[in-house]
Amino acid sequence: MSLMSLTAVELGKKIKAHEVSVLDAVTEAIAAIEEKDDTFGCFVTVTKEQALERAKTVQQRIDEGKLTGPLAGVPVAIKDNLCTEGILTTCSSKILENFVPVYTAEAVAKLEEAGAIILGKTNMDEFAMGSTTETSAFGVTRNPHNPQHVPGGSSGGSCAAVAAGECSCALGSDTGGSIRQPSSFCGVTGIKPTYGTVSRYGLIAYGSSLDQIGPVAKDVTDCAVILEIIAGHDSKDSTSISRESYDFTSALVDDVKGMRIGLPRDYFSEGLDEEVKTAVYKAAEMLREKGAIVEEFELGLVDYAIPAYYVIASAEASSNLERFDGVKYGYRAKESEGLHNMYKVTRSEGFGPEVKRRIMLGSFVLSSGYYDAYYLKALRTKALIKKEFDKAFKTYDVILGPTAPTTAPKLGESLSDPLKMYLGDIYTISVNLAGLPGISLPCGKDSKGLPIGLQMIGDCFKENNIIRAAYAYECSRKEQEG
Repeated sequence: MSLMSLTAVELGKKIKAHEVSVLDAVTEAIAAIEEKDDTFGCFVTVTKEQALERAKTVQQRIDEGKLTGPLAGVPVAIKDNLCTEGILTTCSSKILENFVPVYTAEAVAKLEEAGAIILGKTNMDEFAMGSTTETSAFGVTRNPHNPQHVPGGSSGGSCAAVAAGECSCALGSDTGGSIRQPSSFCGVTGIKPTYGTVSRYGLIAYGSSLDQIGPVAKDVTDCAVILEIIAGHDSKDSTSISRESYDFTSALVDDVKGMRIGLPRDYFSEGLDEEVKTAVYKAAEMLREKGAIVEEFELGLVDYAIPAYYVIASAEASSNLERFDGVKYGYRAKESEGLHNMYKVTRSEGFGPEVKRRIMLGSFVLSSGYYDAYYLKALRTKALIKKEFDKAFKTYDVILGPTAPTTAPKLGESLSDPLKMYLGDIYTISVNLAGLPGISLPCGKDSKGLPIGLQMIGDCFKENNIIRAAYAYECSRKEQEG
């Protein structure tokens, strides 16, 4: 049996039981990358030598009893917008093609402390702007279920790497669905935690009030275990929150008796693919059979989420990306005269079209005369969306719906129509605007054999509710599949 077909927790147990060595696991992961990555394009950078060297150190610490955690010796992949000391970190952009950070992101450092082995950095939409991993400056990533289709985005490289068996698990980041939507398209499981639960220190910012780091893995157990490792208060991140508990694995119980689950009618109206709708309703029925109270309800302001999100995210992006100017670090245009011309040429050559589009939109909504009309209005809408969720969570423990309106589109389909690409985020965006936790997990396949994703949303700091409901559903599916 292939070690990369095991879940991260299963592999960790085998390593601790000395059934396989850390070197075996890392060697097999690297062999899988070398065999498959020409087809799927999951990685931007592979750190083969460092990973093999670290495998020996980690094995020694496991043998000495110093590393006892569930991820000790497990090979992981890291999205390329998380800084890693001494390892190229590009955000899949030409403007950072030569950037090697001098420090490591807090979430990555915590994984390394737990004994995980970094295999390399995964491909993504440039600066996390996109929903297909086609805006990368280093080529597209393909869906392991069908290479003619996109893996989703922006964490498409991380999700495809897990789905293709090129790593045991991965880290992604989620600004408007960038962990959950590609998890849905690739048939893997991904969690976006409550805003502030995982430190953003070392994450190259896109929309600072929306970004969150989270795990991508083969099942709910892996995600809960990884989240427990990477979560925690961090004084280096001013938006980091100190929580009473970071115990997520205790929610891994197959019991939803009495749990109240709401299905927003707005999520099942026009625009939703029939096969996706059927699969999500079937999942809701399975939870009802397990004793959950499942009912439909009205969730207001759904139509306003996309415009509010793109105004806020683009405004924050235009501010965050002004640091990439060719002076401090990264790419610098060779043919330019004078400082201002150098700025202009560097940014023209260094940024791709989608990033330029969002910077221009952000600069426009923040400009004098439009700030009140667009940006402030979007912030007010964001507050109203949060109120709608607050109201819903007075009645329900979990909100259940599709992760995306369709399964993975073909390569090139969304990119030709940016508006269509933006509308694909309709079910995931509100979760970021309200700072809520959300999980996407597989709930079947469509007639083309492409995975369908089920999304569960919880109230702030109630990750355990969505983990419990997701785990119970996963157990039901395994029983059905025998």
